[in-house]
Amino acid sequence: MKKIVVDALPFPYECDLNKTAFIIIDMQRDFCYKGGFGESLGNDVTLTMKIIPIVEKVLNVMREHKVMIIHTREGHDPSLKDCPPNKLKRFPSIGQNGPMGRILIRGEYGHDIVDELKPLPNEVIIDKPGKGAFYNTDLLEVLTKNGVTHLIFAGVTTHVCVQTTIREANDRGFDCLLLDDASAAFDINDHLNSLHMINQQNGIFGWTTSSQKLIEAINK
Repeated sequence: MKKIVVDALPFPYECDLNKTAFIIIDMQRDFCYKGGFGESLGNDVTLTMKIIPIVEKVLNVMREHKVMIIHTREGHDPSLKDCPPNKLKRFPSIGQNGPMGRILIRGEYGHDIVDELKPLPNEVIIDKPGKGAFYNTDLLEVLTKNGVTHLIFAGVTTHVCVQTTIREANDRGFDCLLLDDASAAFDINDHLNSLHMINQQNGIFGWTTSSQKLIEAINK
């Protein structure tokens, strides 16, 4: 048993690492590299790319302490049968050929996780068709089976897939901690507003803290 107390907002976050999962949301080439889905929408991927070494540092610490690791990827079947028509209508670049293969399509180079954060064979990968990692996936079953009660989050983008998943997790009874410097949005204001939405009102959806504060708590 490894219980830790992390200096966080709105108050300290406590968890047992044996009952905790580190969830890395959508650190895919399509969202972090030029030529992917994120850039196809007119976004500057500089901010999402910038957090890769920070996420990598936390990932290495989590691996060292044998914390359960879960990676998520947003994407669709090559046939697009799992892509709702309204999503495809608003984002017609999905499925189109790009510099890294068909955009946001499972199995394509752009859909996969960046090299620095490549999952190990024993780590869970959740492929999701939507923004939230619980929708139309077996994530809840995986967490329940492994006795997980607490979730620590990193990844992109803070205001979309990260925040959606945290809201879903909160409704399912998990205590959620978001690492503010290991997550990012294409717009800094979207990122900062998301942090406030999560930790306001006594932690309405969860807690936020820095990667350094988490690592310090783990290494005590």
